[in-house]
Amino acid sequence: MTAEQIAALGPAFTAFTQSFSRCFPRSDTRRHLATYGRGLLSDLPRKSVEPIALAGGTAVRTLQEFLTHHVWDHDRLRDQLQRRIVRDHLPAPGAARPGAPGLGVIGLIDETGVAKKGDKTPGVQRQYCGRAGKVDNCIVTVHLACLYGDFKTLIDSDLFLPEKTWDADRDRCREAHIPDDVVYRPKSEIALEQYRRAVANGLRFDWLTFDEWYGSKPQFLTELERLGQNYVAEVPANTLCWPTLPKYRSQQKPFAAKRVDNAGRHSPLFTRGQWRKVKIKRKTMPAQRWCVKAAQVHLTRGRVPTDRTYWLIVARNAATGEVKYFLSNAPPRTALQTLLNVAFTRANVEHVFRVAKSEIGFSHFEGRSYIGLMRHMILCQLVMAFVAEQTGRLRGEKPGDHARTGRPGAEHRLPPMAPPGPLVLAG
Repeated sequence: MTAEQIAALGPAFTAFTQSFSRCFPRSDTRRHLATYGRGLLSDLPRKSVEPIALAGGTAVRTLQEFLTHHVWDHDRLRDQLQRRIVRDHLPAPGAARPGAPGLGVIGLIDETGVAKKGDKTPGVQRQYCGRAGKVDNCIVTVHLACLYGDFKTLIDSDLFLPEKTWDADRDRCREAHIPDDVVYRPKSEIALEQYRRAVANGLRFDWLTFDEWYGSKPQFLTELERLGQNYVAEVPANTLCWPTLPKYRSQQKPFAAKRVDNAGRHSPLFTRGQWRKVKIKRKTMPAQRWCVKAAQVHLTRGRVPTDRTYWLIVARNAATGEVKYFLSNAPPRTALQTLLNVAFTRANVEHVFRVAKSEIGFSHFEGRSYIGLMRHMILCQLVMAFVAEQTGRLRGEKPGDHARTGRPGAEHRLPPMAPPGPLVLAG
């Protein structure tokens, strides 16, 4: 980055936040937005309310109240942010679409866990924490991210509210300022609501992709199909299908549905074909080589086969031997390489989470208020979108002969914020 580009970031962030001013009815609240946002962009080691307030010359209690009690519409902020992304970063229907051929706009559904101490953070309990890879005292949040070419960012976030330890104890919920209409919902239902919100704000996804937990939920897949949404879903090995329709409707072994791993090993649809070698390009890692086979199969819905067929893809990593299974409701003529490219874009959401947690302070929330947590997540989305916008702009401005042109990462990193004192972006 040049000195001029660094200097331009401060005014750019001011203009960016001012475009959301209608969500903040008071001028002092808008100033706190700028302080909090710049704190999330800073190089503070901990980006919770107290260090941001101290670095910005704001009373800690005042910034806490901005996050939890001030009147501003965080749902409107999320919706307006999504509409801005549609307007400025996604193609109009029928427009040319860059990136890997045929991919277009991809929605990425995933969840993440953040370890917490104590029992007061809304939604905290001992549950599986993906970041730690084990059961831990943590909160779990469900997210929708958007990927289009090099542009990628989180666009929605919600807390998963555990059923027994939280939803069943409404007094505990009220103590954490969780509204009575916020109740336990399966993560797949939360993801569907996020998808519907995004569509209502103008997003049109060419594809959705998600991991095997969501892929194992038939109702989730059925609803996406009813909404007309194409998906490529990783699924567990015990997912049931019919490689060929049974002659009789019977649960006897010859006519029963088969596990996808068994279908991949034994069905003539797969054994008669040759393994096809494909290369999956990675931006910051070496390309991966996979051996794949694919066929059209019928799925099970209520113990009976579906009327239509679906893609079943068996993919084996040539280097490690790892095997993955993918299902897709894409048309039969869809190119297999396209389906695989979509399936493996899911690595992008892990990159987004790493950036959000390590650079923007997504996991640094410290508080006992549900409203504060939701607002913190939405403000992190706002900052991430700004970073994505500026990364794209700076990438476009960089001369072609500049060292390491196009390499994502350090050369696009936002400058650190000043040490404690007036909180300002460099420049």
